[in-house]
Amino acid sequence: MKHLIILGDGMADHPIKALGNKTLLQYASTPYMDKLAREGRTGRLQTIPEGFLPGSEVANTSILGYDLNEVYEGRGPLESASIGYEMRPEDMAIRCNIICLENGVIKNHHGGHLKTEEGDMLIKYLNEKLGNENIKFITGIQYRHLLVIRNGNKHLECAPPHDYPNKAWRPLLVKPEEGYIDENDGRMTAQETADLLNELILKSQALLAEHPFNKQRALSGTDQANSIWPWSGGYRPKMLTLSQQYPAIKRGAVISAVDLIRGIGHYAGLRIIEVEGATGLADTNYEGKAQAAIEALKTDDFVFLHLEASDEAGHDGDVQLKLDTIEYLDRRIVGPIYEEVSKWDEPVCIAVLPDHPTPVELRIHIAEPVPFLIWHPGIKPDSVQQYDEESCAKGSYGLLHLTDFMKTLMEIE
Repeated sequence: MKHLIILGDGMADHPIKALGNKTLLQYASTPYMDKLAREGRTGRLQTIPEGFLPGSEVANTSILGYDLNEVYEGRGPLESASIGYEMRPEDMAIRCNIICLENGVIKNHHGGHLKTEEGDMLIKYLNEKLGNENIKFITGIQYRHLLVIRNGNKHLECAPPHDYPNKAWRPLLVKPEEGYIDENDGRMTAQETADLLNELILKSQALLAEHPFNKQRALSGTDQANSIWPWSGGYRPKMLTLSQQYPAIKRGAVISAVDLIRGIGHYAGLRIIEVEGATGLADTNYEGKAQAAIEALKTDDFVFLHLEASDEAGHDGDVQLKLDTIEYLDRRIVGPIYEEVSKWDEPVCIAVLPDHPTPVELRIHIAEPVPFLIWHPGIKPDSVQQYDEESCAKGSYGLLHLTDFMKTLMEIE
């Protein structure tokens, strides 16, 4: 039995009055996900461990069966692996968004939906002006980049910018982790690291305001990419590969437009498959991703296919766009894959789920359980007839917690 996880990032939601008090999954037209739910089994999964923020790095790592208390090091190190930066033992790597500030608040976490080539230009500019042997700005994808501080301290309180839309930014500057006592380990203190990061934030604002790219955006009335925002830092993680944990996985692959997910895949021992036109937004190459997953399943035992678009629409508070992304995932990802693999002699087990809810009316991640379905040829169905939050709460798997999902999935042989 081969195994495929299709993950719609942030796809789960709350009931919305304008949609007749239905969630987006209930309201959307999702015939393929409903078919797999009807022919398979369903349940809910708690993806966020107690004491952790509901970030995608936490939820996706948990879904893949890792104990966050043992392996968690933040987004920075995961994204450095995807970018191709090999972390040194003394490095502290931290996610570095390029964001839009306006009238003293965080207008958005993505700098007006930067394209990768635009983000690359701005990050290289900042590295030229602010980088040195101890500070490196490294290009990632779109607005998601990396900042590496030599001998930096990871024990910080950083505000994920997507969790604070329209909030004043100054009170959210980096602080030392409350209660942390610095160790005499050759690293900077947490306070020194926080002071350095805050200094870089302020300097980046002065530099980016003068960049021709932002001056042109100001003239056109477009959101400016006018500040960096570092968050979720850590050291090099220590993770077993999935093959070391699950004997059935001899070869696996990850397909995503997001550095974070690719980085998790790297440490999990999965090969990273690049898909031309994959963007992490609603305009991503759905058909290319579906075909890449089909091709990977011909040679691999396990494929993790990640779609970011619903999460971005949720952060933007865009109901119609999030509906579109859910329907695109159903029609352009789940459908073609199901139609193909259901003909194969070797069976494929398909799981579909989000990593966490990103409700459009809240515009942030929350730590509530998410609905999931598992389908494979010959599975005994439960009574659930469609795929959504309310229906899956009645599923035969009940409520699973954290690493239980991957264990349950890999027991299907």
